[in-house]
Amino acid sequence: MDIASIRDEFPILDQKVNGHPLVYLDSTATAQKPRAVIEAVDHYYRNDNANVHRGVHTLGTRATDLYEGARDKVRRFIHANSTAEIIFTRGTTASLNIVAQSYARANLREGDEIVLTEMEHHSNIIPWQQAAKATGATLSYIPLQEDGTITLDDVRATVTSKTKIVAIAHVSNVLGTVNPVKEIAQIAHDHGAVIVVDGAQGIPHMEVNVQELDCDFYAFSGHKMCAPTGIGVLYGKKEHLEAMEPVEFGGEMIDFVYLHDSTWKELPWKFEGGTPIIAGAIGLGAAIDFIQSIGMDNIAVHEQKITSYAMERLSSIEGIEMYGPKERAALVTFNLSDVHPHDTATILDSYGIAVRAGHHCAQPLMKWLGVTATARASFYIYNTEEEIDRLVEGLLKAKEYFGDVF
Repeated sequence: MDIASIRDEFPILDQKVNGHPLVYLDSTATAQKPRAVIEAVDHYYRNDNANVHRGVHTLGTRATDLYEGARDKVRRFIHANSTAEIIFTRGTTASLNIVAQSYARANLREGDEIVLTEMEHHSNIIPWQQAAKATGATLSYIPLQEDGTITLDDVRATVTSKTKIVAIAHVSNVLGTVNPVKEIAQIAHDHGAVIVVDGAQGIPHMEVNVQELDCDFYAFSGHKMCAPTGIGVLYGKKEHLEAMEPVEFGGEMIDFVYLHDSTWKELPWKFEGGTPIIAGAIGLGAAIDFIQSIGMDNIAVHEQKITSYAMERLSSIEGIEMYGPKERAALVTFNLSDVHPHDTATILDSYGIAVRAGHHCAQPLMKWLGVTATARASFYIYNTEEEIDRLVEGLLKAKEYFGDVF
């Protein structure tokens, strides 16, 4: 894989920040956009801008073809059975909320259990808290091992006959833990429960086959996989989606409106009320084409190389603590002793190095780790070993600076 050629496809990387060449190590928050995605969105607005599904004029037909074509690209990308199982949303958060507000509230009863883990992003905790409050269900948590992984024995011990929903991240956005979703799905199904997967950090980095995983729902965002912000996907098994009620009501999602009642369109459109995120969907389709032109296997090999190199280089820094398992996805979360992660990130930014600092929308996990915040460097297809060297140099500068201060 020619990383130099790939980097050339990302215009934003060709700039200086604070007088230094940009080193972008925050792709877990949002990935940068290749020229093909930018041009696809620009082309739509310049040439095909119209609403979809409604008009019979040429622009409306072209826009509809592009929008629905993107849906089919998503279907093929995740190996879903039908485009009816692909719901366009604003992102992972919106997708998970649809399941929590529609499926969960209709199917949970007092005494039922929702099973989570402490590594979940807030988007995969708060909707279930609200569903539990509304239905009388309770939350149970699969315990974490010392390295931030979970065991199938603990899954089996936590999932019971009372469990109706298991909601779990495919990949932790803090620890980089890759969870055994396929095996967890089998355990959930053996107990009559459904499994909801937060795939925000999984879909950009690995091949996802929802049929092989046998997940009931899989949620992800486009912006973490080179697509525009504001577009996401909810995959759901058709039998679940058909039984669920919409959570947003208005134009586009209706079949017929009477004075005192209404009926809904068939899947997937009954969940897509109002004018949809047309340009975002087209951009997502272009991002899928771009990623597939590189190859998911090639992406995985490159990311593993970069992540291993980063862990090796960072481990040489005295006083650094890294969190998470040895085998992980493309990120390293860490703290420097006696340096607040926000200060670490600020010093790095002064050298043009962008990392994330904070609780990463995972406060329960921060509490489990015994910290209030961490710094995180995350990697994607455009990062290089030279950029990791720049990160290490910046961290040594931060240690030197704060050592002098204190």
